Amino acid sequence: MKLWWHKLNNWEYWPVYIVYLPTFFLWVTYMIKFRSFRFYNLVNPKIKNGGFYGDGKMEVYKLFPQKLYPKTLLISHIKTNNFEKLLKENQLAFPIIVKPDVGCRGVSVDKLYSLDALQTYHSTINEAYLIQENIELPNEIGLFYCRLPNQPKGQITGITNKRFLTVTGNGKDSLEQLLRLNPRFELQIPKLKNKIDLSEVLSNNEQRCLVPFGNHNRGTQFLDGKDLITEKLELYFDSVLSKIEGFYFGRLDIRFNTFEELEQGLNFSIIELNGVKSEPTHIYDPKYSFLLGQQEIFKHQKMISKIVEMNAVKSNLI
Repeated sequence: MKLWWHKLNNWEYWPVYIVYLPTFFLWVTYMIKFRSFRFYNLVNPKIKNGGFYGDGKMEVYKLFPQKLYPKTLLISHIKTNNFEKLLKENQLAFPIIVKPDVGCRGVSVDKLYSLDALQTYHSTINEAYLIQENIELPNEIGLFYCRLPNQPKGQITGITNKRFLTVTGNGKDSLEQLLRLNPRFELQIPKLKNKIDLSEVLSNNEQRCLVPFGNHNRGTQFLDGKDLITEKLELYFDSVLSKIEGFYFGRLDIRFNTFEELEQGLNFSIIELNGVKSEPTHIYDPKYSFLLGQQEIFKHQKMISKIVEMNAVKSNLI
């Protein structure tokens, strides 16, 4: 009952179809306006379906210089692989990250520590997936970027500061007991039971990050990081993103060391880039009301409309 009430009382846990129901009706007006059910293709013309659905992560990674994203291999789930040889040839070592090439919201993302674990993952997944270098950087943000096609410069319209699922020991309680102290963490117990020993007792003040992924449905807390938007940060990422032909709208998930280094374009890695389907995830900060969250969603959806209109004119479609 406690967890049920927690999810009901915090709209960040509501089903996506409820959160985005108002957007559905807005999109109906866009379909009428642009006389197309697939108007979103014009948002990011170089990405399949504009990044709304069906776009592969590997396809998107290739838009960037390789130094900006982790070393990544695309694996067919229907082929038998000599993974030991494959990893050695590509200078990849455990632990590694695995995730579906086409997917979202952290589904089927995992951190693997052995060949046996990789073989098991390969045998159970039924779609193409990525093997990726594990980026050992302590911080993660989601950075939302938009640029109008008639403008040389874009802007950062939101930053999500991600707080990983981390517990602090007291020398008495088990990991499971510590997790049950926080409803956000307690929701993750069923997913964690088969991965870690929840009976372990941490020493006093010992901290342990239990889920190293910045996904909301894996227990990460999303906080509004608009105070992190600086002119220096915006200039750097605009210099990178404005050079990508046909990209105007999306959110980058970025692992980094320190914010000062990130502003200078140092010690960071782009973990993922999402296009049209990108959410301004800072809205899931607990301080945001549902109404305020909808205002932020609509602000970004209206940017989609402007981009589509400009690209349609440029392509002589309207």
